[in-house]
Amino acid sequence: MHVYDTIAAVDLGSNSFRLQVARVVEDQIYLLDSLKETARLAAGLKPDNFLDDESQLRALACLKRFGEHLRGLPTHVVKVVGTSTFRLAKNAPAFLEKAEAALGFPIKVITGLEEARLIYLGVAHCMPPSQNHRMVVDIGGGSTEFVIGEGLKPLRMESLHMGCVNYSKRFFGDGKMTKDAMQQAELAARMALQTIRFEFSSGDWQEAIGSSGTARALADLLKQNDWSNEGITAEGLAKLRSMLLKAGECKRLNTLGLKPDRIPVLPGGFAIMSAIFTELNIQHMSITSAALKEGVLYDLLGRLHHQNT
Repeated sequence: MHVYDTIAAVDLGSNSFRLQVARVVEDQIYLLDSLKETARLAAGLKPDNFLDDESQLRALACLKRFGEHLRGLPTHVVKVVGTSTFRLAKNAPAFLEKAEAALGFPIKVITGLEEARLIYLGVAHCMPPSQNHRMVVDIGGGSTEFVIGEGLKPLRMESLHMGCVNYSKRFFGDGKMTKDAMQQAELAARMALQTIRFEFSSGDWQEAIGSSGTARALADLLKQNDWSNEGITAEGLAKLRSMLLKAGECKRLNTLGLKPDRIPVLPGGFAIMSAIFTELNIQHMSITSAALKEGVLYDLLGRLHHQNT
């Protein structure tokens, strides 16, 4: 029987790498140390889907720092997941070997649907209980996950290959936010959403929840400008679009109070969120701080408890 009081989750996202250490008391998780670094892995994917050397070196340096933080913890209490860019990169197997050596722990590359399941698990555990069907939307760096669930149980899950890093690189790579570029980005996202539109339409859920950095950044911008008291609204997004197009360039967004690492990926994230609101007929979206890393912790706790029974 394993005895453990500390567990850790590492989320190797396409924009940010995140580490969360937690203390376990019976079946409760209490968050301790947390680290986040903007590795922006998806930005290093070349047109042939090979990960370039520069982004690999950036990621490996970050993983070494994470490894020092995790030193001394046994392997079975640490779970590390790789997401969209790990799924996509053709040279991922060779990079994974180097990444595991730098971190000192095995890395599991998860599918988009498994990512969606874990995101929902984290969000559901960290929000007040509700009888409502909730739809959780998580715009990541390389993919966006959608889950409709009830309580702790996901009922419907999907993952689409669109994220704030790859869309910002594809449509706003020169740092300029023109009306044409925004229209193209929103249209591409709306076309991608056609495949899930009916399954995730507003008739199937009562509450929309946004998780991860893009949703939080957009909600913060709306609040700062008095366009929404809480969360994201369709009306607020329309006003924010006008403000972004008036700014015209990403570098002019540094006066808005955004974290510097969020500015280059904001246009792509905005375009995706705007398309989601339009296609899924969302008027209001609440925001949660919980996401994949919390889901990984609760999933790990469940597996450890199972081993101990």
